[in-house]
Amino acid sequence: MESRDASPSDIDRSLARRLKALRTQRGWSLDQLAGDSGVSRATLSRLENAEVSATAQVLGKLAAAYGLSISRLIALAEDGFRAHLTPADQPLWRDPESGFVRRTVSPPDRPLSGEVVAGELPAGARIAYDRPPRPGLEHHLWLRDGALTVTLGTAAHTLSPGDCLRYRLFGPSAFETPAETGARYLLFVV
Repeated sequence: MESRDASPSDIDRSLARRLKALRTQRGWSLDQLAGDSGVSRATLSRLENAEVSATAQVLGKLAAAYGLSISRLIALAEDGFRAHLTPADQPLWRDPESGFVRRTVSPPDRPLSGEVVAGELPAGARIAYDRPPRPGLEHHLWLRDGALTVTLGTAAHTLSPGDCLRYRLFGPSAFETPAETGARYLLFVV
């Protein structure tokens, strides 16, 4: 599902160009990508034309189809690599459906593998991903504030502030906050 956006942001337009370029570089049709990602052909077309903003769930499906992390997918839409970023320069993306805010603290670069992402999920929100972008992708999630339940396959892990969950992604995953509080966390992707 996607969200209608009255005027696309710069990141939406950049992401639209990058998504189209990725698909055409691989020689995939919209139908092929739709079949592999589980995102409808119509939604893909609207995303590539910057008519809508992608949700976290849609970005997760596209990242998995391309074998990239969401951070890499978003970073590919940014201009070049810079080793030093101030907080004002760190790319910020907001999921229009859940209100999830993702700050790319250390933008990925092709020769570098590690990434740091700061996430904020509002109270009563849930984001689910059908599959990992790359099977076996290692994550270290450190909860800064709030409460968060991370479900990996069928195993649910309820985290409190200061808890760290280290895991490798092989199947579906979900991030959920209780109705009374949101969560702020750092995610280290290796």
